[in-house]
Amino acid sequence: MTLLITLDALQTLDAIERRHSFAAAAEELHRVPSAVSYTINKLEEDLGVELFDRSRRKAELTAIGRLVLEQGRHILKASQELTALVRQAADGWETELRICIESVLTCDPIYELIEAFQQIQPKTEIRLSEEVLSGSWDALIDGRCDLVIGAEGTAPAPGYAMHSLGHVVFEFAVAGGHPLTELPMPIPASAIQSYPTVIVADSSQRLPTRSAGLLDGRSRIYVPSIEHKIAAQCKGLGVGYLPRHRITRELAQGKLELLSLDAPRPPTEISVAWSRSNTGKGLKWFVEHLKKMEFDPLRGILTQSL
Repeated sequence: MTLLITLDALQTLDAIERRHSFAAAAEELHRVPSAVSYTINKLEEDLGVELFDRSRRKAELTAIGRLVLEQGRHILKASQELTALVRQAADGWETELRICIESVLTCDPIYELIEAFQQIQPKTEIRLSEEVLSGSWDALIDGRCDLVIGAEGTAPAPGYAMHSLGHVVFEFAVAGGHPLTELPMPIPASAIQSYPTVIVADSSQRLPTRSAGLLDGRSRIYVPSIEHKIAAQCKGLGVGYLPRHRITRELAQGKLELLSLDAPRPPTEISVAWSRSNTGKGLKWFVEHLKKMEFDPLRGILTQSL
């Protein structure tokens, strides 16, 4: 199919409008004025419309000419962005980098990393997602993300690299004033059976789902994220283990209270994980900087000098 409107014609039209004359546009485009006039005349002939009103002393765009210019500038911008993306990809930088954050973590430290990354590579589009338990590994293996922050356990398949961030401490928490707070510590597992357990549902789509910190409660309430689990337990809807670094404010405000059980939950190791076959410069940058970060069980990930 023959294109009636070419990028060259749009660039010429754009230059004429910005420079307010054919001669000035020719100078900007490094052409002779006759070449600029020919390009516009040819475009008008191909479209069968007049783009300039030549009845006046100074040629001005017609309504249709203005329409072609305004829409054409969107095309020119898209063309420029496509050219930049191609050059970026050829240089090894990803056009898009997908980062999965395990629900047990907060995004605040990652936002700081993204801000630093944008200073050196603003053209790479960052896409964040949240997964739970096996969902993080599932997203990486299934190709839905390039990098996982906070992956639990070992890689369920070969070909993936990992770097440990540290251990998450989980504490058994109940709403302030909950009946369990009246019992002597440590609380036996049998005492919990009268209360629902709040559980974060595994978000895996393909890998076998799993659960962590299950309690022998009479009923269970499934929620989609740690944030929802915290809210549900603050309202007294159920009990369960929560990551210590995520409930500092709720404890200080008395919305939650920590209790000790006769069988405490051990800390959980979390890691950064990525495919060894992924050689993108953006991924490499994030991995290098995440290796300079450590996890504090009370405050979360702390950034080091970038």
